[in-house]
Amino acid sequence: MVGTLSAHAQARQSAPPPDPAAVQRGAYLLTAANCASCHTIPGSGSAHQLAGGRALPTPFGVFFSPNITPDPIHGIGGWTFGDFKRALRRGVSPSNTHYYPVFPYTSYTGMSDSDIEDLWAYLGSVPPVSQPNRPHELGFPYSLRLAMAPWKVLFLDQGPLKPEPGRPPEWNRGRYLVNAVAHCADCHAPRNLLGAVDRGRTMSGTRERLEGYEVPNITPDIQTGIGRWSVGDITGLLAGRGMRAMHVGGPMREVVRNTSRLSEADRTAMAVYLKSLPPRFGEVEPGGMMGGMCH
Repeated sequence: MVGTLSAHAQARQSAPPPDPAAVQRGAYLLTAANCASCHTIPGSGSAHQLAGGRALPTPFGVFFSPNITPDPIHGIGGWTFGDFKRALRRGVSPSNTHYYPVFPYTSYTGMSDSDIEDLWAYLGSVPPVSQPNRPHELGFPYSLRLAMAPWKVLFLDQGPLKPEPGRPPEWNRGRYLVNAVAHCADCHAPRNLLGAVDRGRTMSGTRERLEGYEVPNITPDIQTGIGRWSVGDITGLLAGRGMRAMHVGGPMREVVRNTSRLSEADRTAMAVYLKSLPPRFGEVEPGGMMGGMCH
C-alpha cells in the first residue's frame, strides 16, 4: 500500500501543472462548499488550512475531519483523480472502505464531472501539511463501516444532478448550489434513526443541535420559515449585508463568510431556489435575527 501511495504521489508530482483557470474555479467551489470550515481546526492558522482534525460531535459519536491537503502520507497526495471522484460520488475511499455520511457525499455526488475536476485541481495546488488524521470516536455498532453498504442502497442517490427541464437556468443553478455544492440540507433537515436526512422534511430545520445551535427552517413557510423573506433578503444575508446578517450566529457565521465571497448571481440563484421550495412547518423559526441559523 505504501508503495502504491508513493507511486501515485510521484505520478502526481511529475504531472503537468494544472490549468490556472481550473485552480481558480476549484477555489471558488471549495468556498461554496464550505470545505475549509470542516477540514481546518478553528484557530489553527493558515499553516494548517485543510489539514483536518476538527471535531464534529454527532448523536453517533465524535467524528474528526481528515487531512485533504496533498500530503502523500496523511493527506490525499497519494490519491488519483479517480479516487477523488469516487469518494465524492460513491463515498468510498481508495482502500475501498465506506465513508460515513458526516462527509456529505450524499450531496457532493450531485456535482458535475467538470466541477469535481476543478476542485481536484485546486486541492492539488495547496501546500501539503504533514498532520496525521485522528481516528473517529464511535461506539458499537456505529464503528462498523460495513453497515454503510446497505445504508447507501437506501439513502445514496448517485449523481450527477441533472438540470430540471423547463426550469430557468437561474433556478437550476440555485438548485445545484444548494443541494450539491453547499449541501444545505445536511444541516437544515432532521435525520432519521439511521442518520440519513429526512427527505420529507428537507430544509425544514431541526432541534438537533449543531455545535450548540438549533437549525432553523429555510423553506418558505409563512409561520415558521422564510415565507416573509424576499429574494433580496436572502441574498443580502448570504452576502453578509444588512441587519439579518449582523445577527447570524454559530457555524452559520463561517458559511456566510464563504457565501459572501460568491458572485451576486450565484447568491441570487440560491435565494430564488429556496423561495421556490414547498413550504414545510418547522420546529425552529429563523426569526428576524437568524441567531441560530447554521450550516
